[in-house]
Amino acid sequence: MKKPHDSHTHFFVDESGDPTFYDRFGNLIAGVDGCSPILILGFVEFPDPEPIRRAILDLQAQVTTDRLLMNAPSMVKTAKAFHAKDDAPEVRYLFFKLISAFEMRAQFVVARKIERIFRNRFKASEIKYYDHMVETLFQDMLHRHTDNHIYFATRGSRQRQTPLAGAIQRAAERFEIKWDTVVGTSYEVYPQTPHGEPCLSVVDYMLWAVYRAYVRQEMRFYNYIGDKVSLLVDLYDNANYPHNWYNRKNPFDIEKASPL
Repeated sequence: MKKPHDSHTHFFVDESGDPTFYDRFGNLIAGVDGCSPILILGFVEFPDPEPIRRAILDLQAQVTTDRLLMNAPSMVKTAKAFHAKDDAPEVRYLFFKLISAFEMRAQFVVARKIERIFRNRFKASEIKYYDHMVETLFQDMLHRHTDNHIYFATRGSRQRQTPLAGAIQRAAERFEIKWDTVVGTSYEVYPQTPHGEPCLSVVDYMLWAVYRAYVRQEMRFYNYIGDKVSLLVDLYDNANYPHNWYNRKNPFDIEKASPL
């Protein structure tokens, strides 16, 4: 194993979908009644996020003052932060075009909501289910640079800094066990909002493209930025194992994945 570079790197982490399996009466609702059939966790990584932040803020200033776009109903939200689900189609096009030029690495873990796995492996705990995804996402990422800065998108009043930091620590431990080594690098976990951290809008858009591929079978958005994705793990697509780990040699295409 190579020694870590004496350098900084920055991860921006968000999710798409949710970890909910049951309603308040205990009924299974995964995939129905507006409850997502999958949960996706992913990151984009930048060695230096400052030029990315400036480019995003410049585009935000451009679209919020554009005479054609400025009165679009969605612009109230866009003026705070870009968000793929809410942005006007014209804005979405411009943002995808912007991020397609960024130098970055993106990785994703897709978890199908299979009740048997949720109950048997995770004791029906959403926190355990979610944190296992964090561990999987980061287990091979924290040994490359001496300083790792990890920004997680917060959701409303939800505060997950402490449990997420624990999941990151377990990811490092998994790597050490796997390679019989010691990870001598440092990391910091920062909860943030897209309004406070523009780079989180990049991972939001990337996640939107992955989610749309799975739920709507539409690949065109993913294909546009797919060259940025170094790994996509369809964690519980057991029927497709070991080809459910998509990378440069085995590029992701929804046609390769088992149906939801």
